[in-house]
Amino acid sequence: MTTATPSGPDTQFSHFDEHGSSRMVNTSAKPETLRWARASARLRMLPSTAAMIRDRRLAKGDVLAVAQLAGIQAVKHTPFLIPLCHPLPITSVEVHFTWLNNELLHVEARVECIARTGVEMEALTAVAVAALTVYDMCKAVDRTMVIENIQLEEKAGGTSGHFVRSA
Repeated sequence: MTTATPSGPDTQFSHFDEHGSSRMVNTSAKPETLRWARASARLRMLPSTAAMIRDRRLAKGDVLAVAQLAGIQAVKHTPFLIPLCHPLPITSVEVHFTWLNNELLHVEARVECIARTGVEMEALTAVAVAALTVYDMCKAVDRTMVIENIQLEEKAGGTSGHFVRSA
C-alpha cells in the first residue's frame, strides 16, 4: 500500500513523447488485471437546500437519483471528455451520497474493470458530474453551493499497486 507521496518511475509524465508532444500511452504490453478506484467530492449548500433535497421537494424531482445516474453515465463518457484516456471495459460503477451534516453532501464513486490501465479518471469523473448535476438541479434555489475536494481516495490493480489517500 502506498501513500499520497509520489516517487518512482510512475511520477514521470507518460502522456508526452521525447519531443514534448501529447500522446496516448501505449498499454499493449501491460497485463489485463482487475483494477478499481474510489473517488469522492463534497457539495456545500444552504441547510434549506439540503432539506429540500432530502425531502424531495424540488420541482425537478429526486435530485440524488438523477445525480447518481449522471455519475454512472459520466463514467461511460470519460474517454470523450478527457482527451488521452483509454476507453475501458467498465464492469461496475457505484455512486453513493452521504449527508455529513445539514449542509454538506459527500459524493463517492467506485469504478471497476479488468483492463491494462486504471479507472482513476472514471471515478473522478463520476463524482464531478454527480456533484455538478446536484448543482444544476438546485441552482434555482441556491446559487451559493460549492463543489469541493474532488479527489482520488483509493485505487488498486496494475504495477503501481495499491494507493490509499493518507488522512
